[in-house]
Amino acid sequence: MGKSTASSRITSFYKLEHQQRLDKIAEFLGENIFNQDHFLDTGNTDFQIVDNMIENAIGTMNIPIGLATNMIVDGKDKLIPMATEESSVVAAVCNAARQCRDTGGFYTYTSEHIMIGQVQLINVINPMITKQIILENEDEIKNICNEVDPLLVQLKGGFKGMEIRILDDGHEYNVIVHIFVDTCDAMGANAVNSMVEALSPVLERWTNAKANMRILSNLADKRLSMARATWRTEDIGGEAVRDAMLSAFRFADSDPYRAATHNKGIMNGISAVILATGNDTRAIEAGAHAYACQTGRYRSLSSWGVDKDGNLCGTLELPMAVGLIGGATKVHPTAQQNLKILDIDSADDLARITCAVGLAQNFAAMKALVTTGIQKGHMSLHAKNIAVMAGAKANEVNKVTELLVKGGKIRIDVAEEILANLRH
Repeated sequence: MGKSTASSRITSFYKLEHQQRLDKIAEFLGENIFNQDHFLDTGNTDFQIVDNMIENAIGTMNIPIGLATNMIVDGKDKLIPMATEESSVVAAVCNAARQCRDTGGFYTYTSEHIMIGQVQLINVINPMITKQIILENEDEIKNICNEVDPLLVQLKGGFKGMEIRILDDGHEYNVIVHIFVDTCDAMGANAVNSMVEALSPVLERWTNAKANMRILSNLADKRLSMARATWRTEDIGGEAVRDAMLSAFRFADSDPYRAATHNKGIMNGISAVILATGNDTRAIEAGAHAYACQTGRYRSLSSWGVDKDGNLCGTLELPMAVGLIGGATKVHPTAQQNLKILDIDSADDLARITCAVGLAQNFAAMKALVTTGIQKGHMSLHAKNIAVMAGAKANEVNKVTELLVKGGKIRIDVAEEILANLRH
């Protein structure tokens, strides 16, 4: 592959048609190594939709969508679409859900749909006086915020309160204004950001301070979701397995190195549902990991114990700022189809289901780790990917996968050798 001498400074790339953009890429690479046809095929999403969603769009990347079965959430059987590229994630949820069906599945709770908007005031002369001046004008602040989105107010959302924090950043005192906004069935980022931007010049006028940052917080700790479930001891392999899982939880809760992977496992399930429904995976992940630090150190998002009968009980609590309206959720056709599969009426329903999936994922990961090991199930499924990477055709993948798993060495060189033997 030769080095390109072309410049990446492409004027008005965003104005070009789809084919013209691909031609520019081919020109930049300098060799016939760019498959334009691959990017011209945008699957079941029209390029115009893609082009409207992001800047400088050139194509799409398909992520597999799997269906989690066996789930009972608040007494209702649910089929749950999950978008992920990682092997074993969907299977893990199915298995965990199957093992707690006899105890009623998952029970959930959600708090209000409150998002937090922040205004950072700097160059403050007297922080306590500034704080009181702002609090004295709460009614005016409410009016300013609600005028930004009257439709939200009609839906019984909008401004619901505020708090003022005084923060020493090591250089000066900042006064941080928090507004609390009920965003109803929306995630709410656009509404909240518009409100704090509208509020900022008024705060500056009242306080003679400067509004520096005006943005929502993804630590949505006033928009929590909880899920709980019970697994009977005899259904999960006995007391030894139960106690090993409890020990694994305590390890994660006391050691941030373990907690990082423990919580990542939870987010494997949660992020897959969030992505499948067109919601913001980065916002949910940032909020979750920040919430894991609420005690001052990074801990497990889940909690595990036993009930009066000695059965294993798990709970999961984390911020869940999801929406059914706005953004990719409303624009992306696949997200719309996935929401139909979920058969839900509100963002509250989506938050409950997503939290339940996270708990199921956590159960499955902990059980695998203390019994067969995480690699057995994961690598068995990953073997299909290895078979394809080795060049196996559609009619060869299953046989190569079978032989990889049987041999216990899930490597591409082994797959290539198996494939060569099969073909000869």
